[in-house]
Amino acid sequence: MSEITASMVKELRETTGAGMLDCKKALVETNGDMEQAVDWLRKKGLASAAKKSSRIAAEGLVAVAVDGNRGAVVEVNSETDFVAKNELFQEYVEDAAVVALANKGEICDMKTFNCPKCGKTFEERLTDLIAKIGENMTLRRAQLLEVENGVVASYVHNAARNNLGKIGVLVALESTADKAKLAELGKHLAMHIAASRPMFLNIEAVDPAAVEREKAIFSEQAKASGKPENIIEKMVEGRIKKYYDEVVFEEQAYIMDPDKKVKAVVADTAKELGAEISIKDFVCFKLGDGIQKKEEDFAAEVAAQLGK
Repeated sequence: MSEITASMVKELRETTGAGMLDCKKALVETNGDMEQAVDWLRKKGLASAAKKSSRIAAEGLVAVAVDGNRGAVVEVNSETDFVAKNELFQEYVEDAAVVALANKGEICDMKTFNCPKCGKTFEERLTDLIAKIGENMTLRRAQLLEVENGVVASYVHNAARNNLGKIGVLVALESTADKAKLAELGKHLAMHIAASRPMFLNIEAVDPAAVEREKAIFSEQAKASGKPENIIEKMVEGRIKKYYDEVVFEEQAYIMDPDKKVKAVVADTAKELGAEISIKDFVCFKLGDGIQKKEEDFAAEVAAQLGK
C-alpha cells in the first residue's frame, strides 16, 4: 500500500474542497491514486457538496404548509433559478415545509430531523441533492405561526406549483368566527402583505429606536425650511404618522380597498361575522431577502478564461 502523505491530502482537499479526514480516507481507499480518490469523493457526494458550499445561493423557492390553526414557511436557496424548476428540488422544499410544521419551525431541529422518505436527515438529504444536481443549496430559514382559536392563512406569489413560489406569506387570525370566512379574509390579507411588505404588525410593535431615528431625520428636514418650532413639531408628527401608514400592517391602506386601512377591514369583517378578530402575527419570506448577491462581470470572466 502506498504511503499517504500530508501533501497528498492537501492536494486532494484543494482539488475537491472536501474535508481533510474525508480526503485521507479517500486516498486510503484508493491506495493513493489521486484520480480515483477524486471519483471516490464524488460518488460519496462529499466533493460535490463541499466544493460548492462557498458559492452564493440566492435563488431557489419558498414553501408554505398549513394545518388549521398552524402554518409554517421555509426558504431553501440554490445558485440559479433553473434549479427551482427541478422536481427533486421542489419536492425537497415542500417536504421541508411539512417538517417545519411538525417541528415548530426551528431550522436547526429541521436539519437533524429524519426524513421518512429516505431515512436520512434533511441536511444529509440536501447534501445528496447538491451532489446530484451540481449546485450549492442551503436550508436557510423557517418560521411557524400558531393560534389557539382561529386560522393561519397562507399565500404564495409567483407560484411554481401549489404552496411553492418566490414569496410565501402566513397570517395568523385569532377568532371564534366561521373558519371558512376567516380563511378567506386571511388569504386576502396575505396577498396584501406580499404586495405591500409591512415591517411591523401594529404601532406598538414598531422599534422605538426606529421611530426616534425617523423623527431626527424629519426634524432636520423641517428645520431646513426655516419654519417656527411649533410648526416643525406638527410637521414631524405628520411625517411620523405617514411613516406608520407605510410600514405598519394594520395602518396600511388595504390594497383591495385603498380607502380603508387594514385594521378597518378586519373590524368590518368581525362585525359582519359577529365575533372579534385579531391579527396575532404575520410572516413574509421573500426569496433571497438579505443575501448579498455576487456582481457578475461577464466580460472579465471571459477575458480570464482566455488568459488576457
